[in-house]
Amino acid sequence: MATQEELQEKGKAAVMDFDEDAVVEVAEECISAGLDPVALIQEGFTAGMNEIGDQFEQGTLFLPHVIAASEAMSAGVEVLTPELEKLSTKSENKGTIAIGTIEGDIHTIGKDIVATMLKIAGFNVINLGRDVPIADYVNAVKENKPDILGSSALMTTTMVLQTQVEEQLKEAGLRDGVKTMVGGAPVTQDWANKIGADIYAENAADAVTKCKAAME
Repeated sequence: MATQEELQEKGKAAVMDFDEDAVVEVAEECISAGLDPVALIQEGFTAGMNEIGDQFEQGTLFLPHVIAASEAMSAGVEVLTPELEKLSTKSENKGTIAIGTIEGDIHTIGKDIVATMLKIAGFNVINLGRDVPIADYVNAVKENKPDILGSSALMTTTMVLQTQVEEQLKEAGLRDGVKTMVGGAPVTQDWANKIGADIYAENAADAVTKCKAAME
């Protein structure tokens, strides 16, 4: 039987091979072996997806490759979702978070994992989807009054638009009423500091930890 680390490597390779069946097999093996589904997603599937994103940025892979890898990963996450929900802490609502992938970016899986993990942790999550126009982030704050607004970016070319979220919230007079969170493969703490975001989330587990701390 595979160890956690071996399974994560298999999961990463399967995503990078765009092999949906292999990803599903790894997810099923994780469940039957009683291993950690969160670690498999983050250290296996997401690690593979991040490398696909890097290759896309370098021009060695193209959009159909990114979509194929994302669909393979989604199939694995779908298998693991019931296990993730079993980890859910049935507690009072910890707060409301609106989250989406930034305009121009079709990457959705990482953001969806963050959304799932936040729901499990007891947050009310409004999933804005992918390729979300800046105006829609502003409208989400106006209409839903979330405690935290999150934006995810897979590429450096779309990451720069996270600045506009900050600016347009200020212009609308909404910035002081919401905490902003940024994440995604190219995003760093330095970038979050530079644009004035309140929270930088390195991965889904980090997002949960920091959102909980922000609400205390």
